[in-house]
Amino acid sequence: MGRPAAPPPRGVYLIADAATRSGEQLVAAVTAALGAGVRLVQYRDKAPLSDAQLATATALRQAAHAHGALFLVNDRVDLVLMCGADGVHLGQDDLPPHVARALLPAGALVGISTHNLDEALAAQRAGADYVGFGNVFGTTSKADALPPTGTGPLAEACRALAIPVYAIGGVNGANLAAVKAAGCAGGALIGAVLKADDPGAAARELGRVWAES
Repeated sequence: MGRPAAPPPRGVYLIADAATRSGEQLVAAVTAALGAGVRLVQYRDKAPLSDAQLATATALRQAAHAHGALFLVNDRVDLVLMCGADGVHLGQDDLPPHVARALLPAGALVGISTHNLDEALAAQRAGADYVGFGNVFGTTSKADALPPTGTGPLAEACRALAIPVYAIGGVNGANLAAVKAAGCAGGALIGAVLKADDPGAAARELGRVWAES
């Protein structure tokens, strides 16, 4: 299948994590962030596929598209197809990128989580449109996260890859400028928006930090 016509948007990459907020609360928080300028959203729900999960994914996709944003789904190619998402984000143990791309419509985005330069280069060779790289700063949003790498390996990956690199793991307003300075296309984050009392205001401030750094 064909590759996307353009790379994913730069800046804040919001992971809509169902373990942090769920259902209508998740949709409301993401919609507020979209209204504040977020243009790249990934829905992550590790539970088995259900009607409620499909309803949430569909509502998130509708909100993203209403704001001119791209909407991806974590792991689940079947859910991408069912809800009309723009692509999939794969882990190291998920479908190979070429298999996912063969199942998806032409132009769908395929991203891959990576943890070191070797994995990032392998993802690029395998046809990924972008990579997530980390755990950069340390995170409480993923129980099995690897120890934080810091920005050194992140910058090395950004220099070595021709595709966009997004930092993952503990990205927030205090370190987003360092992510940009490392050469990243953006920072993928959860708690900095979804755990905020006002997700829209939090997303707006993150966008300001990115734009001004």
